[in-house]
Amino acid sequence: MFNNKIKIIFIIYILYQTPLYSKSNSFNEIKKKNLSKYFSGIVAFENKDNSEALKFFNSSKILINKHDPYLKRYIYSLVLNNKVSQAINVVKNNKEKNNSNFFDAYLLLILDSLKKNDFNVANKQLKKLNNFSRLDTFNLAIYESLKQYIYVFKENKILSNKKNLGKLSLISETFQRCYLKADDTDLYFENLINDDEADYTRYVYFYLSYLIENNRKNDAKKITDKLDPINTTLLLSQGKSWIQSQNEEKFSSFFSCKNPNDIISEFLFLISNLYSSQDNFEKSNFYLNLSNFLNPKFIFNLSLVVENQYLNEEYEKAKKTLKRFKKENNFYYWYRIKKEAQIIAKQRNKKESLNYITAEFKKIEKKNNKVLFDIANFYKNSKVYEKAIEYYTKVINDLDNSSEMTADLYYRRGGSYERISEYKKADEDLLNALKIDPDDAYVLNYLAYSWLERNYKINEAIKMLEKAYSLKSNDPYIIDSIGWAYYLSDDYTKAEKFLRRAVELMPDDPVVNDHYGDILWKLDRKIQARYFWGSVLNMDDAEPDMIKNVNIKIVEGLENS
Repeated sequence: MFNNKIKIIFIIYILYQTPLYSKSNSFNEIKKKNLSKYFSGIVAFENKDNSEALKFFNSSKILINKHDPYLKRYIYSLVLNNKVSQAINVVKNNKEKNNSNFFDAYLLLILDSLKKNDFNVANKQLKKLNNFSRLDTFNLAIYESLKQYIYVFKENKILSNKKNLGKLSLISETFQRCYLKADDTDLYFENLINDDEADYTRYVYFYLSYLIENNRKNDAKKITDKLDPINTTLLLSQGKSWIQSQNEEKFSSFFSCKNPNDIISEFLFLISNLYSSQDNFEKSNFYLNLSNFLNPKFIFNLSLVVENQYLNEEYEKAKKTLKRFKKENNFYYWYRIKKEAQIIAKQRNKKESLNYITAEFKKIEKKNNKVLFDIANFYKNSKVYEKAIEYYTKVINDLDNSSEMTADLYYRRGGSYERISEYKKADEDLLNALKIDPDDAYVLNYLAYSWLERNYKINEAIKMLEKAYSLKSNDPYIIDSIGWAYYLSDDYTKAEKFLRRAVELMPDDPVVNDHYGDILWKLDRKIQARYFWGSVLNMDDAEPDMIKNVNIKIVEGLENS
């Protein structure tokens, strides 16, 4: 925050010392009132408070014709506040004044033309966009992709001379063929969906949409029948629900390959996702809003808006966005309830959050396995283990062993049993999970650590942990567990080696620091031991019993703890 303030002061200083871009020679010619509002807008803009920035910019618009950096910030603030049409008009009104010389200004003009299906004008603007495309990798990808799409829309054929953009090209060519109803469209979708290098399951939804649009409902149903009822994305779960209830027309009401705007909207959503994966949420939201401008019908994309808002702690904005998800779209409505519960936990407390989701859960008439699984997880995370077990059991009883989630369900239920000291049932579930997947490092770790805590089958536990470590040698929890196993078997030197690494990987974990303190005490490094025990007292996740025990150890050492 301090660095931001310095940055802003520096910007303001430079602006005061520098002649303006066009009509005015200095800031002296502009009323101080406008300058004050402008600089307040900059501060808000730099602090990512775009709503506040827009208020200030709107009241100092005289600077649009005077100062190019103003225009850029103003347009960004408009788009980030979901005022894309207004942003386009601002660019249009200033494009002849050489004041719109930045990439996104021309992008907005292209999108305006595409919205009107005016591909000739879009192509003309694209040529201007090319001047800025090579300054940034993403911009180059956007330019090259739009070039291909606009050509397809204009000429009704695939552009032959084009740059290869890797997976982005495969996605682009798939949608181009979908638009043209090419004979090899199926093949392109299948190649994209079955790609081993990345998760492209989202595009199963668009393949389903394509199949249904071309009267191939049976082919679409064959695909959805194979989808796991729990381990399936939100979008695909919603699509499967429509097919099961014979509401296939819902697909085209949200997205259609026949519509160029829908296709470009999906492309911009992809760009938004790429920025989000790099934690550039401002850019992500910018392209998200452009995507929603082209296809406002596809409201499911707003789930990414919500996630960005949630991560930025913009909880009131997130709640407002969530209201767009209605009951008729059951899976997204349930997503809304879950996210609202999470926001309540952040803004108020976990108890109120649990009460809210419990009340809303009771109102759902048809509770599918995905909903039951989610509520079970919510109870487990809230440490209401009996309720978690109840709902995990319902899902387990309804699933056959072919489900990819069966082992995971045993793991989760077994963990819940372990937390309430029903060890026989816990062991049974965890061993069942290992029968299905003997190489699940996390189940091996959980069961082995549970045995260590009970002083039960220590040697077998060590063997399981050594196997888990061979599978996941960089996992800090597994490193902690195997270190603790060596401690319990009195091999303190080997234990110290592992716990030292665990502390390096998880310096703020109270259990790891407590364990390391115990090992250091056994190695007669008592000052260091007390240091690591003492650090536990300042950690938020430290349980009351642990704090009580640590306080005893700091005073009396291990002997009386």
